[in-house]
Amino acid sequence: MTPFGFDNSFVRDLPGAYVAWRPAPVPAPHLLFLNEPLAQELRLDLASLHGAQGAALFAGNTLPADAEPIAQAYAGHQFGGFSPRLGDGRALLLGELIDRDGRRRDIAYKGSGRTPFSRGGDGKAAVGPMLREALIGEAMHALGIPTTRALAVAATGEQIRRDGPLPGAVLTRVAASHLRVGTFQFFLAQGDVDQLRQLADYTIKRHDPGLADSPEPYLGLLRAVAERQARLIAQWVNVGFIHGVMNTDNMTISGETIDYGPCAFMEAYDPDTVFSSIDHGGRYAYANQPLIARWNLARLAETLLPLMADSQDDAAVQQAVARAVEVLDAFPAQYAAALLSGQRAKLGLRDPGLATRTTTLVMSGEMSDAASAADSSAASLATSSATSADDETDTTLIADWLSLLHTQVVDYTLAWRHLAAAAAGDSEPLRDLFADRATLDAWLVRWRERCARDDLAGGPGNELRAAQMRRVNPWVIPRNHRVELALSAATEGDLVPFEQLLAALRRPFDDTPDLAPYGVPAPASETAGYQTFCGT
Repeated sequence: MTPFGFDNSFVRDLPGAYVAWRPAPVPAPHLLFLNEPLAQELRLDLASLHGAQGAALFAGNTLPADAEPIAQAYAGHQFGGFSPRLGDGRALLLGELIDRDGRRRDIAYKGSGRTPFSRGGDGKAAVGPMLREALIGEAMHALGIPTTRALAVAATGEQIRRDGPLPGAVLTRVAASHLRVGTFQFFLAQGDVDQLRQLADYTIKRHDPGLADSPEPYLGLLRAVAERQARLIAQWVNVGFIHGVMNTDNMTISGETIDYGPCAFMEAYDPDTVFSSIDHGGRYAYANQPLIARWNLARLAETLLPLMADSQDDAAVQQAVARAVEVLDAFPAQYAAALLSGQRAKLGLRDPGLATRTTTLVMSGEMSDAASAADSSAASLATSSATSADDETDTTLIADWLSLLHTQVVDYTLAWRHLAAAAAGDSEPLRDLFADRATLDAWLVRWRERCARDDLAGGPGNELRAAQMRRVNPWVIPRNHRVELALSAATEGDLVPFEQLLAALRRPFDDTPDLAPYGVPAPASETAGYQTFCGT
């Protein structure tokens, strides 16, 4: 097949981190989904991706001439238990492309057959779980959340066995990279410090090139990954997303969301919500996600300690440990700041921390002598004090709002969306969600007072506030009953519900009449006890 223009740096630079392997041939490939906007980002020839040629490509029967398919090696903590050798048991990295914006992107199969890492599995995937990856990935992308994305899903024409026979499929996934915390754990478990250093240097070159000349590049890498994960998990939480399987092999170094298996969006607000059928203890519950992210980062820190220490004497190692702990201890505050910034946007409030930083930079640029610097410092302290007061006020306001949603079993997405209508003067849609309207009304008084103070300091005013809130509080999310209906129909050969839902998910902030049904929650009786499965 025509070359894709691959430049396969992983194969070239990381021998020992993979096994060369080929996808298993399938009997009757058929293209179910092609992500044309993503294909255009990747500068691919759309004409060659359709029809029988595209089906054969995305099912793994033919490969681009410059593909070098490999199964990547990695380890991982799965629900807290360490497996030193996991790896791609049903996935293959085909190669890397430079997209139209100059970004390096991985192209990989999922469900393409057994590999040396399959551990007794069949290496296959079913239509439903692979189309779920497409739906949730595109929803996350439309919401502005860093994510891997589906380029295509192809049916294979074969039946695979799970609880019963299901039609098989292969997903083609695009990622900034497939480097994971578990990739680093693999080489630490082997005691191979040279390979670990080679991996870290490759990762820095690929994701944080500015660290290459840093005096402490590996500490810088840990810090960069922690900052990315703080922002990512805050975005998850602010839209009610629950990953479901936050194992270390499912935490990317790039800060992208990966592996949409047992995942879902929360409907009625409850911090203890768990959707994964295999998460019996609630380890990866909605509210636990930032805690687990920090735990996973601690595992990454362990792998980097041999590289961070100047030598292996006790003093050097203890110094490296102390520096790593500083990064881990900074994570909760980084996450809290990212979460609060997002929550303020959802409430229609300015971020005073951002305003303070911007003002301080401007003032510093205008002042050069010592007296001016002192004035700038005093002004910064004053605004920092105000910011701290705003932080405390807003944190309490948000906590009380979430408590209202929880105690009154209110739909998380609709509550935020209808709050935007309340900003524009129409509180009735929001009040209709609450059984105890008086308690809500009391909270709304406090929120409006806070908005009024914000407006005195240059805030947007009610009409603009409402418009801004509608741009961050979605109307359409992948509601679980809609997803299940679409996947069930697709499994039976009807792709229309899938295509309609996909089109809606790509417009999450619109509430036009055609999207009205996609904003309606399922009855509580239907959502009670809802579970998702990994599909393996």
